[in-house]
Amino acid sequence: MTLPENFVSILENADGKALATLSEGEVHVVPVSTCYLDKETIVLVNYFMGQTLENILSNPKVALSFWKGLSGYQVKGEIEYQTSGEIFETVVAKVAISLPTRVVKGVLLLKTAEVYDISATAEKPGARVL
Repeated sequence: MTLPENFVSILENADGKALATLSEGEVHVVPVSTCYLDKETIVLVNYFMGQTLENILSNPKVALSFWKGLSGYQVKGEIEYQTSGEIFETVVAKVAISLPTRVVKGVLLLKTAEVYDISATAEKPGARVL
């Protein structure tokens, strides 16, 4: 998978990030604070997800949008939720340094299936790029 050139930079330095889940036909959207790219997987951190986690456990299909200024992307894919393992332990160690008052409850591993350019300056805003 070849991501767009500025994808990682925008993801890691985003002004905002929003995660959309679906449960019984109802859309649920929440802001996301900590996330980063690990190889081809976007790792999101669960500090205090309630309804979002319930939705993911019953339907792992999600959409994540993130933006920096007028540039951004939407990613669609499926989440694998983990509360242990190598990635979980790595995240716990990173968060202990960067946000020591936060408790990591789990990690959401987003396997990217589709990527859309939602930049205001894109030739075709909303066009699929991957």
